[in-house]
Amino acid sequence: MISETLGSSAVEWAGKPYTEIVDIAEEEGSVLVIPVGSLEQHGYHLPTATDTILVDAIIGGGAERVVDDIPIVVTPPVWTGYSPHHMSFGGTVTADYDTLLDVLEETAAAALENPFDVCLFVNGHGGNRSLIGAATNAVGHDHPDVELFGLTYFTLGADFVPEIRDSDIGGIVHGGELETAMIQHLRPELVREDKIEGTHLDKPYSLMSNDLMEGGALGVSAEMHQYTDSGAIGDPELATAEKGKAAYEQYCEAMAELLREIHEKNR
Repeated sequence: MISETLGSSAVEWAGKPYTEIVDIAEEEGSVLVIPVGSLEQHGYHLPTATDTILVDAIIGGGAERVVDDIPIVVTPPVWTGYSPHHMSFGGTVTADYDTLLDVLEETAAAALENPFDVCLFVNGHGGNRSLIGAATNAVGHDHPDVELFGLTYFTLGADFVPEIRDSDIGGIVHGGELETAMIQHLRPELVREDKIEGTHLDKPYSLMSNDLMEGGALGVSAEMHQYTDSGAIGDPELATAEKGKAAYEQYCEAMAELLREIHEKNR
């Protein structure tokens, strides 16, 4: 099913004739963006496409802020991610690690047959972080004339999310306050308000990460059901659409600032 909104944004690769994409790529300091999400359970109350919806919306919003000044296109999001730790809850589609890495590398390689100066992977799923790093390195090695970047978008919120949230550390993990709030703002019809439930994360190891806004030195491999009964980790009951709008707008502006910097340094 082709969305009726396809092509409504000036930055969408999928809504442009091929000649326009080639023309944009040939401009000085041109930027190609590939969003990467997931299709996985997000508790009783959020859609399985939460990560994909959010990364697509944030990179789209950021890119639209700069499209008059920067030659930029954004591909459709890679909608499946690396999510084996969610499979026990159902409703999740995961890719094999090596398969997804191949998909990211081959997608970028094909897109870079057009002469973009920059390629930026923007990730919206915590389980994809190492894949984004690996793909960035591999594509960069194969395309030495292109500047390669990889980013997980929620790290951009370190300065402003603490001013928006009401939850303590452990309240913004998976389907928690932040993601719930932004989906309430962007796609309120997809939120099951009567089923909002999550488990605040109290980390079992002192050095592990226990919040999207607070990383940890210790990586831990664990199934999601070890931390939550519902599938959501955090405090989604504290979310509001107003918080979601504030976070979304600031994420878009932070993304726009990053895109401006990348463009300027690669002209």
